Amino acid sequence: MVTNGIQNKYYRTSIKALIFDEKKRFLLLLEDNGFWELPGGGLDFGEKPHDCLTRELKEEMGVVVTHIEKRPSYFVTELNSYKRWTSNVLYETKVKNLEFTPSDECTEIRFFTKEEALKENLNPIVKEFLKEFNSANHN
Repeated sequence: MVTNGIQNKYYRTSIKALIFDEKKRFLLLLEDNGFWELPGGGLDFGEKPHDCLTRELKEEMGVVVTHIEKRPSYFVTELNSYKRWTSNVLYETKVKNLEFTPSDECTEIRFFTKEEALKENLNPIVKEFLKEFNSANHN
């Protein structure tokens, strides 16, 4: 089956940052569409995941990445509202500071527990991530 010229067997892959505070809450950003989302974005063809995450956090938030774990912590998929499959690969990430520059993709940032996040207007793939998330798996 083909949707919008793209075969359904293909995924749009995004690399996402899993940024924690000292209380093991994770960072979400509010986009101008009203949905809370994980920081990060689409992996360009031929791009390395760590390069993608560094680029996306700079473009989206204006923040500087200082560390990205070698291996991802989560991989989640979801059929989006355009009937295209998307996947998110999440890496634990540290940034220099959280003095972000507002943009269309980041109007506000906030740390959440899983329970707090579930009360918000979340991007559907974030809901898929929360089904898998366990704060006890993180230092």
